[in-house]
Amino acid sequence: MWPVTDASEPSGPDGNLVERLGEQLAAEQDQLVSQIHDLDGTGPGQGFDEGFADTAQVSAEQSESRVLAAELREQLDNVEAAIARIADGTYGTCVVCSQPIAADRLEAMPATRWCIEHAGG
Repeated sequence: MWPVTDASEPSGPDGNLVERLGEQLAAEQDQLVSQIHDLDGTGPGQGFDEGFADTAQVSAEQSESRVLAAELREQLDNVEAAIARIADGTYGTCVVCSQPIAADRLEAMPATRWCIEHAGG
């Protein structure tokens, strides 16, 4: 079970929502780690055939894989940060204004750090 803040606190989402989203974030974390391992060649049976005749194609595929892996790592960082916020009781609070993030927004984007007002950066 995920650590949750007191559901009566007006500054965050209710405990059931936090628990459900925490489980969703943990599953997403596992999936992202697996995808990253598959892309960077650390997964079982992964890697590029260095003896392949078309080295330009291999190079292009390696480059594309690195870009995708970097994007997945960024998503993973966001998911892990959300999991850490659940653990420390700050999940569901905007990191800019400290106001609660709407439950609908959290359900749509569980790893979000910002309320809708501050989402644009």
